Amino acid sequence: MNTDLLVNVPLFRGLPASELEHLADTLRVLDVLPGTVLFQEEEVGNELFIVITGQIEVAKGMNTPEEKILKTIGPGEYVGEMSLLMPQGHRSAGARAKDRARLWVMTRADFDGLLHRQPRLAYNMVKVLSERLADSDTVAFRDLVEKNRQLQKAYDELKAAQAQIIEKERLERELQVAAGIQTSILPRTLPKIAGFEFGAHMDPARVVGGDFYDVFPLDDDRIGVLIGDVADKGVPSALFMARTHALITSEALRGGAPGAVLRHVNQYLTHLEQTDLFVTVIYGILDRRTGELAFARAGHELPLLVNASGTVTELPHDRGMPIGVFPEFDLDEQSVRLVPGDTLLLYTDGLNDCRGPQGESFGRERLHKAFRDMAGKEAQATCDTLVKTLMAYCGGADQDDDVTLVSIHAVGSEDGGGGGD
Repeated sequence: MNTDLLVNVPLFRGLPASELEHLADTLRVLDVLPGTVLFQEEEVGNELFIVITGQIEVAKGMNTPEEKILKTIGPGEYVGEMSLLMPQGHRSAGARAKDRARLWVMTRADFDGLLHRQPRLAYNMVKVLSERLADSDTVAFRDLVEKNRQLQKAYDELKAAQAQIIEKERLERELQVAAGIQTSILPRTLPKIAGFEFGAHMDPARVVGGDFYDVFPLDDDRIGVLIGDVADKGVPSALFMARTHALITSEALRGGAPGAVLRHVNQYLTHLEQTDLFVTVIYGILDRRTGELAFARAGHELPLLVNASGTVTELPHDRGMPIGVFPEFDLDEQSVRLVPGDTLLLYTDGLNDCRGPQGESFGRERLHKAFRDMAGKEAQATCDTLVKTLMAYCGGADQDDDVTLVSIHAVGSEDGGGGGD
């Protein structure tokens, strides 16, 4: 049989041609099918395999989910020599036929006979052992370096993740503080005056939002009513909201008509603020003696009125611009008289814009229908029911914007006065 393959086996280098021919003629030939396991990892070995044809895979963790192919050998290459060089040595890896293969099999008896005939083979043994040990050290070192690199990477990622967690927790604490500050700005209770009751509800899209409202007494007979919407969400809009709310209430308590109050606030914001934010607002003054609400609207949603019989009216309007954009701007200034049974609704655009699971907004038509059903209801019940109707429509879909409502209900003399929480 051809001895060219045996010449390439490092263990047999330097052997006489006659010895190689003897090995080729006497070594057992083994034919194996694809997938045949020649030996398993950790078993004691007593055979060396030399590939004549085909390919053999050498693998760690063979036939397990963690299997790793170390190398694939072909004709003229060999596997399993360490089991002959180190008696009772355990296989460091497994071997398996990748495809149909033909092999020479050298047993320990074959090897001992060869060593007896060719004593100089011992030098080859030492050289092969040294090379394998050197290769093993190199592989072990590379594996160690790679594992250290992976450990360092994992450590760095863990540190980064921990830093992110700490930062996230810090931001969450700050957001909670901001939310608490925002809540503290809003009225804890709403005023109670004869002939009228008030209701309100605010639902931010995030932990903090840009909507705000207030209902506050100006004197014994007049109540200030305020609702606003900053054109953004989150912390920046909440800060802008807090400043705007403080400016409006401060100006309102100094006296003056609603339009004058908003014009003064607009001057402050346009001269002092270096921001792209702006705010839509309705500020009105309700006179309990006459039932008249005089208000100024700066680009905000139009108020809705429903009377005792269920007729819904959208108040007439003129042009109105948000405050905080231009020093000179137009305001929609008007008044409406509330008679017993009337309910006036002020709201932010988040109410109309909230979307259902199919992506369609709640819209003005649905709002009008839901508000019509609120005819004659208490002010707070009106707000609460409208929000429940909106949430049912949204069906758990993400809220796009803050939702805020303020209602004013004129009660009859037989009903007495009331208030909302």
